[in-house]
Amino acid sequence: MVSRKQSTAKVYQLRVELEGIVPPVWRRIVVPGSMTLPKLHDLLQLVMGWMDSHLHSFTISNHTYSRCLEDGDLAEMKMLDESRHTLVELLGDSVTTFIYEYDFGDGWGHRIDIEAVMKPEPDRQYPLCLAAARAAPPEDVGGVPGYQEFLDAIGTPDHEEHDSMLTWIGGAFDPAGFDLNTINRTLRFGVHPAIAKGWK
Repeated sequence: MVSRKQSTAKVYQLRVELEGIVPPVWRRIVVPGSMTLPKLHDLLQLVMGWMDSHLHSFTISNHTYSRCLEDGDLAEMKMLDESRHTLVELLGDSVTTFIYEYDFGDGWGHRIDIEAVMKPEPDRQYPLCLAAARAAPPEDVGGVPGYQEFLDAIGTPDHEEHDSMLTWIGGAFDPAGFDLNTINRTLRFGVHPAIAKGWK
């Protein structure tokens, strides 16, 4: 369970929107300023519905940060190690937007707008998902064009790939589906890896 006690002087209200998808897929979350980039990555995976099976990066103020891998060289990719950087350090009060990219093959870019910088409310637990719309695409669907082809196939019974796509996705997929209550219950009581390790 996430502690009610907040040690940070700031919380950030963020609006996360998946780029290139119409109607938009978005989430509104509130996070402590003491959250590190790896923990924000864990949170974004949870609230978006991704499976954390691909590489990711954050681009903030013309610098790109990512996870340091044993077989990878961040310097060669012109990236910095994300592990010790916190939101309050990187965002401060001046940054208004940054980018989170997940799966460099499919290229899922998430535009993250800082809607507000606030003091934490003592009666609230953070992080928190305030609002959301629509499901994220399935993993490995082929980016924006692949997702559109997937939706066309499952939505058209006589499409030549209708049955195969439904089989691939496990029988059904609701692009409008999102359960805000389930996400917030998981944030409070779940066993998501990021929660088990603590958010700070």
